Amino acid sequence: MIIDFHTHLFPEAICSGRESYCESEPAFELLYRSPKSRLVSTPELLTAMDKNGIDQSVVFGFPWRDPELFKMHNDCIIEAVQKHPGRLIGFGCFDPGSSAAAREAERCLDGGLAGIGELAFYRSGIEDESLAQLSPVMAICRDRGRPVLIHTNEPVGRNYPGKTPNTLAQIYRLVEQFPENTIVLAHWGGGLFFFNLLKKEVKDRLKNVYFDTAASPFLYDPAIYRIAIELVGVEKILFGSDYPLIEPQRYLKELDSLQLSMDQRARICGQNAERLLKT
Repeated sequence: MIIDFHTHLFPEAICSGRESYCESEPAFELLYRSPKSRLVSTPELLTAMDKNGIDQSVVFGFPWRDPELFKMHNDCIIEAVQKHPGRLIGFGCFDPGSSAAAREAERCLDGGLAGIGELAFYRSGIEDESLAQLSPVMAICRDRGRPVLIHTNEPVGRNYPGKTPNTLAQIYRLVEQFPENTIVLAHWGGGLFFFNLLKKEVKDRLKNVYFDTAASPFLYDPAIYRIAIELVGVEKILFGSDYPLIEPQRYLKELDSLQLSMDQRARICGQNAERLLKT
C-alpha cells in the first residue's frame, strides 16, 4: 500500500480560471499566478495516481482567506472523497486566521474528512499571533484525535514562491504550544528533526510530530531520508509528493537509490500514514 500524504486538488472552475482569484487572494497569487504552476482536478489526480502506482492520496485545497472560497473548495474535497472513498482521503483547508476557521474545521470533520491541513501562513512566519489563531482549530483536532498538517520550510537557502519567513524557533514553539495534538510538519519540518539529537526536552516535545517529504527532490539530497531515519525514526516519516508540483515516481526512484530495507520503505510509503489516519 502506497499512500501519498500530501497532494493538492482544485475545483475545475479554479483550474480553468485562476486569474480571477489572484487579485483578492495574495497567497494564491504568490503560488499560482504563473501558468507553469499546475492546478489539477479530481480526474487528473486519479490518472496520475494510476500512472505512478499510488493506492491512496491525502488531498486538500488551499488556505483561502475568503470563507466562501474555502467552503467551496472543501466541498469539492468532500465530494471527491465521497465519490472515491478507496482512493482519496480528505483534509479540510482554510485560512487559520479567519474568524470562521474553527467552524469550518468542525464542518469538514463532520463531513467525513480525516484531518485538517495544509494550514499555512504564507505572508508571515509562525508568530505568536499565528499560534493564537491556530489555537481553536488545534483544540478541535486534539479533542477529535485528528491530525493537523502545517506548512513549514527551511529558513535558509534560496527563495522560491511559497517559502515563508518561518524560523526553526517558531516551528518549535508551535510544537510546544500544542503538545497533545498530532502534528504533521510539511517539507521535512524545515529540518527541525535534527534537534532530536538534543539530550533534553526535544525528544519528548516531538513525540506526536511527523514529517512529510513534500518537495524533497527540489530541496534536499536523497541522503536526507537516511539521516532522518537515524535522527527521528522511520516511523515518523510520511511520503508526500506535493503533487502536482512533483510526480510521485520521482520520490519512489530516490527511495530505490537508497537501498532501504523493505520494512523501512513500507513504513515511509504507507504504513505510517495508515497508522496515523487509523484507516
